Amino acid sequence: MQRVKDHGFWRSSTRAVPGILLVGLVTFICYGLGLNLTVTAFFYLIVVVLQSLLGDFVSSAAVSVIADLCLNFFFVPPIFSLRVSDSSDTWALITFLITGLVVTRLTTQLRQQAEISELRRHEMNMLYELAQGLLALNPREDMLRSSVSLFRAVFGLRAVCLYDGMNAELQSDGDSHAGLADRTRAAYISRQDWDDSVAGVFTRRLRAAGNLMGAVGFEGLRDAEVTAGPLTTLAAAILERARVFRDASHADAAAQAEIFRGAILDALAHEFKTPLATIVTATGGLRETGGLRPEQLELAEMAESEASRLGRLTSRLLQVARLDKEEVKPQLELIDLADLVARLTDQYAKRWTDRTLSLTKGVASAEVLADAELLRLAVRQLLDNACKYSHVGSAIKIALEPQQGFVAVRVWNSGSAIASNERARIFERFYRGAEVRQVAPGSGLGLYVARKIAQAHGGTLDLEANAASDRDGTSFRLTLPIARNDSDHVGQTV
Repeated sequence: MQRVKDHGFWRSSTRAVPGILLVGLVTFICYGLGLNLTVTAFFYLIVVVLQSLLGDFVSSAAVSVIADLCLNFFFVPPIFSLRVSDSSDTWALITFLITGLVVTRLTTQLRQQAEISELRRHEMNMLYELAQGLLALNPREDMLRSSVSLFRAVFGLRAVCLYDGMNAELQSDGDSHAGLADRTRAAYISRQDWDDSVAGVFTRRLRAAGNLMGAVGFEGLRDAEVTAGPLTTLAAAILERARVFRDASHADAAAQAEIFRGAILDALAHEFKTPLATIVTATGGLRETGGLRPEQLELAEMAESEASRLGRLTSRLLQVARLDKEEVKPQLELIDLADLVARLTDQYAKRWTDRTLSLTKGVASAEVLADAELLRLAVRQLLDNACKYSHVGSAIKIALEPQQGFVAVRVWNSGSAIASNERARIFERFYRGAEVRQVAPGSGLGLYVARKIAQAHGGTLDLEANAASDRDGTSFRLTLPIARNDSDHVGQTV
């Protein structure tokens, strides 16, 4: 700090030298010509004004004082003395000194304001140039790295750092002498701006729509009070632009992958169905020809059964894939939901003989307007999950329950409950919980598609909160609006 003060003193002293020499020249000329006090004071005032235009306030004030002393010494009686014999001359000298200082102050302020205006204009031009350069950056290239180089080049900074908090990536350019990278990262982590005017380091948080995205740091930034704000805004804009482009690229890549995935599934499903149909036909023909030993007949029946099952799974896979990438458009007809659920429960009871399936019907019948094939797919998905994710010998309870204007299908299975941190995500596309991935294979589309089907019919599909009696199990509830309510409230258990 002392060094800065000393530097300012010598700079002001240097600027005062031309004015002091000019005062000496005016003194020599006016004294030689014998000019009076008034004329000489006017020439001195001109010198003071010129000094104010060229120097700072300290140097101009020094010249004003020296001019006043010279005026007093050489032109106010008694000459060659700093004493003043006439009081009017005293007031004249005081007036001259005050006038000189006021003129010096006003002129210095005007000059400083002009310099500040020029500096602001130059900074605005640099900001405009920087904004143009940032807009011209190609988002397909490394836009953040190019942007920090542009910040540094346009504003002549020693170093610039840009921290992307979303990806924990730091981009920097220049040679920092004050650990700018660490300071920038710390500004994001601590959620605070940091200014170190001595080191010339300024760090700012970057926000978009009120959310913290990252931080930017500048080293060697001049006039930070004015430029730090606009530079921070530009840095936030370029970071948001990079994020938007990255998200759009990911979305486009996901859409392309979805198209390819659908095409592959279609191709595989159709390719599988032809040889499977051939296998079913061949095994059926072998069985019908007769002459097979009992063990051969059993093998033929097993091959036919498994091929048929694989054909059904292939058809279902193709149907789920198509529903995943398209909006569900049901072809509505009047369907007895109670009869549909009863038939599917019977099928699954025969298929999963190592589980105990029971159906409780709170209504004798429940007619709904629905697409039969889509509704079967949704209920099958619930039954599939209940069977796959339960232990051998466990109970699976299906209940048909009337509600006001709706009918609900409730499917409960014993076993481990879904973790609380996963309950909100199980209906997301492709999501599978950490535990179920270890139990059985799957695509993570079943519940997603089943909910789409329910919503397309004006209903809902939800995971129920664990009841006290079902604390160790999982329960899903599918609700649909009733088309015609002729149900008799009877309690039947199958």
